[in-house]
Amino acid sequence: MKHFLSLVFFIFLLNGCSKEEVNLEAFSPEAFAFDIGDRWEVNATVNVKGFNEKENEHTFYASITYSVDLILPDNKKIENIFNHNEEVTKGEEIIDVQLEVQFELDSTYTDGKYKLLFNIQDNFSEKITEVSVDFELAE
Repeated sequence: MKHFLSLVFFIFLLNGCSKEEVNLEAFSPEAFAFDIGDRWEVNATVNVKGFNEKENEHTFYASITYSVDLILPDNKKIENIFNHNEEVTKGEEIIDVQLEVQFELDSTYTDGKYKLLFNIQDNFSEKITEVSVDFELAE
């Protein structure tokens, strides 16, 4: 019985010391549209954490691919209106990364509430997440 209790204690100790799996998470999305005459400039950001990073000689690397879909006021979707691969290199652990989006919409886009859907993938773990943010075109 004594050995059994020791074994159970050892298993609990190992489970308590194992590194907890971190999920890829997108947070604090923001989007704004600016009227620049005959078109709109859309700017958006979102922060991402929980990605895997690689280390080589005290340099840390993260690689995140993201695309953005535009959802129109009538719920039609324009897929992949923006895409980018963000490569980050730092001399310390990378806690989070801010992803930035900028694109233009021509004058055929009318006033109304729009939505951006961020599709985000950590290239090292292949984990994916998504988050959306609303913005408005209004003169």
